[in-house]
Amino acid sequence: MTDPVIVKERDGGKYTQDVNTPRHHFYADEPASYGSADLGPAPYELLCASLGACTSITLRMYVERKDWNVENISVKVTHEKLHLSDLPPKDIFKREITIKGNVDEKQRARIIEIANKCPVHRTLEASSEIETREV
Repeated sequence: MTDPVIVKERDGGKYTQDVNTPRHHFYADEPASYGSADLGPAPYELLCASLGACTSITLRMYVERKDWNVENISVKVTHEKLHLSDLPPKDIFKREITIKGNVDEKQRARIIEIANKCPVHRTLEASSEIETREV
């Protein structure tokens, strides 16, 4: 189990939130176009950031273990909701990985395989259960 992340409303914007992790503090918010102050990333931006960060970290760990010559890894993530007929909307995450370094095509293909094994990717890909209770 992870350590708790605590999110509380705060003054600043209509939807501004204080986000406190065990070691960090930041704001989450909605943009001004929603009537808020845009003091931090929106929730779906945070979700995209989680996928991108986990992917990049997972790949860095992998290429270090393999001692591959990779100078830099960057990951661009976008999200959209796809509406198909009468089915519930489907979340689509698109991820573009840029690898700078001296790696061949076989290594690049393996890097993509490993990207699909990052923990956040697996969590988003699997069905999750959310338990909610009021305290």
